[in-house]
Amino acid sequence: MKKHVLENFNELAGIYEKMGDANNLYNTQYERPAMMQHIPFTMEGMRGLDAGCSAGWYSKQLADRGAQVTAVDLSPEMVNATQKLLGEKVEALCLDLEEPLPFDDHRFDFIVSSLTLHYLKDWQGVFSEFSRVLKPGGSFLLSIHHPLTDLQLLDDAHYFSTELIVDQWNKAGKIYNMPFYRRPLSEILNTLLSFFSIEQVIEPIPTAQFKELAPEQYERLLKSPNFLILKVRKK
Repeated sequence: MKKHVLENFNELAGIYEKMGDANNLYNTQYERPAMMQHIPFTMEGMRGLDAGCSAGWYSKQLADRGAQVTAVDLSPEMVNATQKLLGEKVEALCLDLEEPLPFDDHRFDFIVSSLTLHYLKDWQGVFSEFSRVLKPGGSFLLSIHHPLTDLQLLDDAHYFSTELIVDQWNKAGKIYNMPFYRRPLSEILNTLLSFFSIEQVIEPIPTAQFKELAPEQYERLLKSPNFLILKVRKK
């Protein structure tokens, strides 16, 4: 599972460097606008961790707002893309989020994790480490696949189980078999509540531009949201 994800994202790094393109509406006109509403406009003097940095889009947003940014990803090619994008503005590291993090306690003011955590099976260890490296009162903003929508990808779903799903992605004319985990909403919330206080639960609405460019997909998202965003704070 992890090896497969790593190989896929190493191949996809070049494509993800171009994720600002209008063709990627689920990012540019859906997930990102909703996430950015919950990132402080000014982050001067703050330290931010981009956990699952991909090609560095969120790292750049944090850096542009004045944060000192550390970006981590399992894929060395994604880490290289982030480093290329931001240069000295970022500390970019190749790390497995399911392993202990090499950071001091209370190092970060803010953690952002965009569409990453559904690739990880063990959330207890991950959230324990995030809590450890966050300062008291620090914020953690995450987006994941919506657990109800992902049920539609399974022929024989068992809602209350953590289930492995293999979805097919078509990127730049190539099909990628992408594995990830779906888990029930109660498990998502209760695992977070072991370490954090939940401040907001967001089911994002696509933008008006999304509706203009892809009206059928827009209507589908209003009936069945693809993503779930949660803003939490360290207790």
